[in-house]
Amino acid sequence: MLDRGDGVGLAYVHTAQGAVTVVGNHAATVVGNHAATVVGNHTATVVFLPGFMSDMTGDKALAVEAWCEAHGPACLRLDYSGHGASGGRFEDGNISRWTEDALFLIDHCAPGPLILVGSSMGGWIALNVAVRRPERVRALVGIAAAPDFTETLMWPAFTAQQRAALLRDGELRIPSEYGGEQIITRTLIEDGRNHLLLGGPIRLTCPVRLLHGQQDPDVPWQTALRLAERLQSDDVRITLIKDGTHRLSRPQDIALLCDTVAELSGTLAGQDGG
Repeated sequence: MLDRGDGVGLAYVHTAQGAVTVVGNHAATVVGNHAATVVGNHTATVVFLPGFMSDMTGDKALAVEAWCEAHGPACLRLDYSGHGASGGRFEDGNISRWTEDALFLIDHCAPGPLILVGSSMGGWIALNVAVRRPERVRALVGIAAAPDFTETLMWPAFTAQQRAALLRDGELRIPSEYGGEQIITRTLIEDGRNHLLLGGPIRLTCPVRLLHGQQDPDVPWQTALRLAERLQSDDVRITLIKDGTHRLSRPQDIALLCDTVAELSGTLAGQDGG
């Protein structure tokens, strides 16, 4: 757990040299030592960014970490404030806050080159991080990436009554298909408008891989096409999984994800090896 400076602790797990390190009170010392470690030719830390109301213990995050342990790269997985093991209230979060949470942990734990892996909302966070740290982000993987989802997916789906309630009460509670309630706050919607990406060019030139299921009921697969069009990078590839849903957590989906990380990690290692 690392205090972001306002009393809210952010949970994370940093992996290096095949050993999982759950960083506690001695975060600065431990992370400092691990951040400088390079296994073989792997120099970029793989960072997993989870989705909305998700956390770092999901199947995809653990699979990416396991792949890194087996093949060399350092790995960082994390929980935004109000998510998983981190402190803070979910209702106080928004895209700005969760982007800053990710940047805070990344800068403290993995100050070198990065490969960002973002799932759903985590894809939006990954893009925000990459735009803010372009000199460090060497590649990006989006898994059902959902940039702009608060404006393009949530807001249009609300009824007039729901919109009025959200503006009046500051929050809206709706059933989630994945169990429990989704808490949608007015600040989430309004803050999201400060981070919209799909309306113009996205100034990233690193390799980008977008994985998306064509049976995704939450984020249409056409989002990947729009995102690819907006990215300035010439090295963008989209993989559509015809029978894949939003989670993309089946064994074959996990294998595809790990193969994608392997391809990017190996390419970058080859470049760094000269």
